[in-house]
Amino acid sequence: MQLSTNFWQTKSLTEMNETEWEALCDGCGKCCYRKFIEGRGKKQRLYFTRIACNLLDLETGKCRNYSQRFKLESDCTKLTIRNLADFKWLPKTCAYRLLYENKPLFDWHPLISGNFNSVKQAGILIDNGIHEDDVIDWFDFIIE
Repeated sequence: MQLSTNFWQTKSLTEMNETEWEALCDGCGKCCYRKFIEGRGKKQRLYFTRIACNLLDLETGKCRNYSQRFKLESDCTKLTIRNLADFKWLPKTCAYRLLYENKPLFDWHPLISGNFNSVKQAGILIDNGIHEDDVIDWFDFIIE
């Protein structure tokens, strides 16, 4: 299915079809990095890590088996319009979060730049990622 020009500016998230929804993903891979939650209630703190899902290609930010990810990784979660509000941890650069918050996409987003490598060229990918299987102590890989 072909995408309409600038569909993200003319359609709400709820109006988008699956192809448009999938095209919003910039491919940064940040949602595929593990998070660590410490504490409870008001003292709860979310930590981001450089620990990636074992399916993530650390160089490209893309899933190496996207079509089978839910079968291969039991904790892989599908982002949908119904559960988007629950994903408050999404990076501030995430197109889904930006549109949900009525903000524009960044100029490096592939839909704007027309270049799938623009995310990497803009330095958006997480540096020095490591796969989950290679980690002993998660605290060594917390990032701000």
